[in-house]
Amino acid sequence: MKIFDFFKKIFTPKNRRKAQEGEWENLVNARAGVDFEQEEERSRYVTDCLEQIAEVSRELEMLQGEYSRVTAYLTDLEELEALPEQEKESLEIIARKLQNMEREYEDFTHRKNRMDDAVYYQFKNRETELEEGIEKIRKTENYGVLVKQDMQRLEGERLAYEYRKNELHGMMENLRGMAVIFLTALVICLGLLAALQFGLHMQTQVGYFIAVLAAALALTILAVKYMDADREMARVLRDARRLVKLQNKVKIRYVNNKNLLDYYYIKYDVDSGKKLEKLYHQYLEEKEQRKQFAETEARREYYHKQLLAQLGRYRIRYPDQLSGNVTVILDHREQVERRHELILRRQSLRKQMDYNNTVAGEAKQEIKDIVMAYPRYAAEITEMVDRYDSVYRS
Repeated sequence: MKIFDFFKKIFTPKNRRKAQEGEWENLVNARAGVDFEQEEERSRYVTDCLEQIAEVSRELEMLQGEYSRVTAYLTDLEELEALPEQEKESLEIIARKLQNMEREYEDFTHRKNRMDDAVYYQFKNRETELEEGIEKIRKTENYGVLVKQDMQRLEGERLAYEYRKNELHGMMENLRGMAVIFLTALVICLGLLAALQFGLHMQTQVGYFIAVLAAALALTILAVKYMDADREMARVLRDARRLVKLQNKVKIRYVNNKNLLDYYYIKYDVDSGKKLEKLYHQYLEEKEQRKQFAETEARREYYHKQLLAQLGRYRIRYPDQLSGNVTVILDHREQVERRHELILRRQSLRKQMDYNNTVAGEAKQEIKDIVMAYPRYAAEITEMVDRYDSVYRS
């Protein structure tokens, strides 16, 4: 079983992938299949070698530049570590001030409830008229409330007049009905009295007097009430017409006030005066915070320049790297971690440079071997190398 386990480990996907990647790193020499007596094949093969050299040369140029920078960063850290204690303290004071400014800067840029720039600058452009605008909206809204109250009161009065008009109309109808009843009763009484007088020869003069007097008294009372109701009806109708006119005036005021309020809402892009007032207070707070931020940014820039000037007094090639990460100056553990990271980066770069140097060396050796194997084509190959070199350098 152990033998099979051994083969399983060899042929696992991970090991196969590592083996495949290892094969990719090794260049294959294809000279065995090339007929160097043929000019086209010979030229193509030498050109391929030259292109390999050019490719690794470009890569080496980039790697050497990065390697030099990483080495310089390491040297800067060593220089920083070797500073006298007094110089370190002076440097740390400036670095700590810069760190505080950086924190304030980060707190502002990442704070919650920050006003959107578009809204802020919209309020900034109208700052001089905002207080007046808030006051106008507040007055217009308050006036609108009063107008609505007036409309509700007038509507209540109109309904009261309508109710009283219907009540008076019913009373007058009743009075007219009662008058008809009384007149009918009077006629009936008079007819009965006449029948008694002329049919039975009874004395009915007193009856006539009482019937007429009673009818006259009842009709007089009804007439007085009817006239009072009619006068009140006229007054109610007159007051109702006056009330309608007053309602129309109030409606005109309501519509004009509502249109004016809608205009203010559109102008300031709000739906109420309270919202505009809230946004205005937010703007004032934002303005103050941005003022403080501008001061913080100015102090941050000042301490950054001061730190660069201080670092410039020492043999530090890249002061921006240190000023951009002041924790390296203030925290020794951060320095150690940074140094470890740079060492790993430099080792990786060295590995890449060694690989590319090997590839370039093999390609150059391949060309030399061809020249040695085919001396009759040495001049031709040398000319190709010179021509390719001149093109690459240009």
